Amino acid sequence: MEVSEPNRTISNFRQTKVKNIMEEVLREKLTGATYHPDNTSQWTREIADEIKQSLKLQDMDRYKYVVQVMIGEQRGEGVSMSARCFWDHKRDHYVQKTFQNETIFCVAVAFAAYYY
Repeated sequence: MEVSEPNRTISNFRQTKVKNIMEEVLREKLTGATYHPDNTSQWTREIADEIKQSLKLQDMDRYKYVVQVMIGEQRGEGVSMSARCFWDHKRDHYVQKTFQNETIFCVAVAFAAYYY
């Protein structure tokens, strides 16, 4: 007797659409901004919330989103960021966008986990 997988829909995640949303939010929130450590906590929450809410409004059913935002002072130094996830590489996705100006760098990552 052969056991078959349940009928699963192919992912409807649109990576280009998500990149555009993230780029627009970062540009809207940070263009013209000047780095100050007292502002970064609020900015990261606002940016993450806005990206997540915008993703929820898209027609990409069956996804749960996690959005991570990091803001730092632009001083010409390097920074590294990594993430590790256990997921279905055929259906789960992530998108990363960066923003920089003279005083700020920002990295935003949106993880989309498909649920059955």
